[in-house]
Amino acid sequence: MSKRIPVGLVGVTGYTGMELARILAWHPSLELVCATSRTESGKRLEELYPYLAGTGLGDLEISSPSPKELAARCRLVFLAVPHKTAMEIADALLCEGVKVVDLSADFRLNDKSVYEKWYQTEHSRADRLDQAVYGLPELYRDEIAGAELVANPGCYPTTAILGLYPALAEGLVETGDIVIDSKSGTSGAGRKAAVGTLFCEVHDSFRAYGLGKHRHTPEIEQEISKLAGKSLTVSFNTHLLPIDRGILSTIYTRLKPGVELDAVRAAYAAHYDGEPWVRVLPDGTLPETRWVRGTNFCDIGLVVDPRTNRLIILSAIDNLCRGASGQAVANANLMLGLEPDDGLRLTPLMP
Repeated sequence: MSKRIPVGLVGVTGYTGMELARILAWHPSLELVCATSRTESGKRLEELYPYLAGTGLGDLEISSPSPKELAARCRLVFLAVPHKTAMEIADALLCEGVKVVDLSADFRLNDKSVYEKWYQTEHSRADRLDQAVYGLPELYRDEIAGAELVANPGCYPTTAILGLYPALAEGLVETGDIVIDSKSGTSGAGRKAAVGTLFCEVHDSFRAYGLGKHRHTPEIEQEISKLAGKSLTVSFNTHLLPIDRGILSTIYTRLKPGVELDAVRAAYAAHYDGEPWVRVLPDGTLPETRWVRGTNFCDIGLVVDPRTNRLIILSAIDNLCRGASGQAVANANLMLGLEPDDGLRLTPLMP
């Protein structure tokens, strides 16, 4: 077996860091040689995550190296840290010649002013925005393969963009009346302690949040506007499910005159033909979060309501895998010239 490629992970203690460790423990071509955390430095990974014992990663000691030290050991580094923190680390690593997959929002938006408006903080590395490639392989596979810096998409935008891609690219729906109604498990809020995501606050309840102001809104609008060839505004509405992982988005669009379900299904089949991580479900079957749990799949279901002439698109992913860490590994595979599905032949984590 050829020597595996050394990679690093900055921010191993959050949910996305945890999921990356799970995937990399079984990756045939990537070797996690450096996992960082300031608060847990000195511990072994299996002390934080006992399920890694015996995998080869359990004995890896968590450390807190500088970007220069990381660069000396790694060809690529995953950044699983919050926005604003990631931009400085990414810049330092890129200056050292290391490829970066950034799981934060710092390089997803093309416009500095849009980022600063929605994230309420200055973007100090805006000079890198033109260099960053948006990491959705179905749209930007070739660009990702040649990239030094990939901006891993947000979880909600992944469901929305993949759900709308064929309909907008083929001009099947009207562009002025799109509603994206999304529901996520609580892991989407991160691992930090907060009253709103405590078990007793979430269990046996269902609520909306962030209406009209969710930070993923400009990311969705940026990418679907490119697909439509004009500036789009959508109604994006988010809800918290009493489950730990998974997203289901229900997207309401209005069909253009004369467009039938057969034409819609044909467009989706053509656009996603050969794509390993998108499954367009057969007529009459709708996505469920449990069928994608722990995998890199995005399941898409299509329904036409003839009474309202609406095309209803349903899109389901695991927010931690396809919505974050699995997608990051898919991007790393492309950037390093590996097989696209290396390390991602994952079976569902059944409840």
